[in-house]
Amino acid sequence: MSPAEGQRRDAFPPGFLWGAATAAYQIEGAPAEDGKGRSIWDTFSHQPGRTAHGDTGDIACDDYHRVGEDIALVAGLNAGAYRFSISWPRIQPDGRGSANPAGLAHYSRLVDTLLERGITPMVTLYHWDLPQALQDKGGWAARDSAELFADYAGIVAGALGDRVDRWITINEPWVIANMGYRWGQHAPGIRDEGHAVATTHHLLLAHGRAAAAVRAATPAGTGAARTQVGITLNMTHVYPADPASAGDRELAADIDAEINGVFLSPLIDGSYPARLGAGHVPGPQIVRDGDFATIQAPIDFLGVNYYFPHVVAIREDGIFRRGDTPMGRGFAVFVRPDRLPVTAMDWIVQPDGLYDLLIRLRDDAPGLPLYITENGAAGHDYVNPDGTIEDTERIDYLRGHLRAAHRALTAGTDLRGYFAWSLMDNFEWAHGYSQRFGLIFVDYGTQRRIPKRSAGWFADVAGNNSIPAD
Repeated sequence: MSPAEGQRRDAFPPGFLWGAATAAYQIEGAPAEDGKGRSIWDTFSHQPGRTAHGDTGDIACDDYHRVGEDIALVAGLNAGAYRFSISWPRIQPDGRGSANPAGLAHYSRLVDTLLERGITPMVTLYHWDLPQALQDKGGWAARDSAELFADYAGIVAGALGDRVDRWITINEPWVIANMGYRWGQHAPGIRDEGHAVATTHHLLLAHGRAAAAVRAATPAGTGAARTQVGITLNMTHVYPADPASAGDRELAADIDAEINGVFLSPLIDGSYPARLGAGHVPGPQIVRDGDFATIQAPIDFLGVNYYFPHVVAIREDGIFRRGDTPMGRGFAVFVRPDRLPVTAMDWIVQPDGLYDLLIRLRDDAPGLPLYITENGAAGHDYVNPDGTIEDTERIDYLRGHLRAAHRALTAGTDLRGYFAWSLMDNFEWAHGYSQRFGLIFVDYGTQRRIPKRSAGWFADVAGNNSIPAD
């Protein structure tokens, strides 16, 4: 493919990795097939009132039976990589013990299919589907889960490490700890501050132990020199609504510590941010000697999931404005500026937030390679009478954020790749099937896949390793 004649484009560095991302529970279906155990999302989604319309991942995109078809879609995007997650209960139905051979065989076939098409697999070991048997014993709030996760990571790396060289231990630990254990909006649906704080620390500990297990399972002769291990954090840039307001600036710093610093600082600095309050920082009853040495072991890259920034304010007059979302801490609010568009998820569209975040990481974690492991937008997508899906808002979103990423690259950020979320529409957690993020439209009734206009746009970008210039 060649760029349109006369069109000026901004090129990304040679070898820049373009890909699409998915997660096991969101696409696979087959919840009890081939020996798979029950996950916390299998349980949670079947509880009344937990998800939109009572939707579950029982069928989702039926990807478990359509791997070849779906990898062909990845290839059609000119993607050089595919980020997917392993379902822990497919490998260990109860979260411990010997591996389920059928589960390992499924992912082995998936990896082989990718490699046959020249697509690099990037494996996420945990994308939220904890075996229910472990949740019954405390889940991530129990310290034992970190050690069991390392055992699981070693099993998977031992089976796939001869063909997989990029590994992500855990996806978005902030979401797991807070939406799963603090506010109960996600599985396992617990509302307990103490459980959330313990989960925060145990996820970090699980990451450190799993990273060591992956490296130990890929000994010399099976690709150890190529093995790269990282973690993916959901990160944002936090702006004070009024930069001249000391209260807004202090609030922005606090929110930044609670969302970004709580995981980034232990990984980079070996400690929790000083700004964290008692409701967020693990105490001595949770943190043990040697934990930070495990957590802070060097990683080969950091995955960054970015969707939107936060704009925060303290309404000192006690009056909330249109678009304000109270935080539950006095008159502190998240602000939705009138000048910015929003996605179907009501998330602010602000590409400068990605640029500012990448520059912050360039400065706070010098020398650490970065991948944007998720970035995308939900839209009100539908099939036109002529069979097309004109998701121009998604193209605008992707274009703006890729331009921001390109600017950050030219400013010295060591950005190695970009993964669009998502390959295809899927089960969007508590939102069920009400939100569509995919480059590929999924008709859930027939499981027909239809590339949206954004798929063609992305294929042009990936195929040319460049974006149309402003």
